[in-house]
Amino acid sequence: MKSHQLSQPAAHLRYHDIPGHGAPLIMLHGLGCASSFDYPRLLSEPGLAGRRTLLVDLLGFGFSDKPDDFNYAPDAQARTLAEWIARLELREFDLFGHSMGGSIAIELATLLPEQVRRLVLAEPNLDSGGGVYSRALAVQDERDYIVCGHADIVAAFRGHNPAWAGSMAVASPLAVHRAAKGLIQGGAISWREQLLALAMPRCVIFGERSLPDPDADGLPKHAIATRIVADAGHSLAWDNPAGLAAAIAASLD
Repeated sequence: MKSHQLSQPAAHLRYHDIPGHGAPLIMLHGLGCASSFDYPRLLSEPGLAGRRTLLVDLLGFGFSDKPDDFNYAPDAQARTLAEWIARLELREFDLFGHSMGGSIAIELATLLPEQVRRLVLAEPNLDSGGGVYSRALAVQDERDYIVCGHADIVAAFRGHNPAWAGSMAVASPLAVHRAAKGLIQGGAISWREQLLALAMPRCVIFGERSLPDPDADGLPKHAIATRIVADAGHSLAWDNPAGLAAAIAASLD
């Protein structure tokens, strides 16, 4: 695992740089998750095997630092990634983001539109208001969530969603709460508006069990492709890693 020292905040982003061919693929994870945990399995699948891939843990999650002086909103996370990408001297790259990571990917593509070759999102947050989990987290007072709320959620999910419970257990409670707040508050320009304004090829992936979703039919009317992964809900990388890998690969071809 590699590490990049950010200038602001003074913290380290940590990531796997998997060697391979073609334009690098950067993969961003969702709330409470970590790319180093979610995505290595996908890289064994035929469509993604052999491709250079960067699995970065966002600040506050996985192996990356968890500074207290950071707000963890999607736009702030995107700015740290832009600094990291500049350090790597990537002239072009493909970008994937799941859920919260999808919102961050949209922000990053808006910051670096000439460098993002293709943008692939999996059930991203396109509008403010958050999702079921982010709303449940953010309704708690920040201090209360840090003291006991985070541990309660990890314990509650340990039985029926041990993967999320495990990655949540190593995430910063402060980061999780502030990230959830950021998803609910949204930005000055919605992620939906930003996505529609981008010019690079774009695709949004849905899990079959997440349907019906109006965006599955609505986004193609705006020249944004959609794909469906069978036997999967919102947690596509855990429900059907082979199916998600195939959908990402098809979107990048």
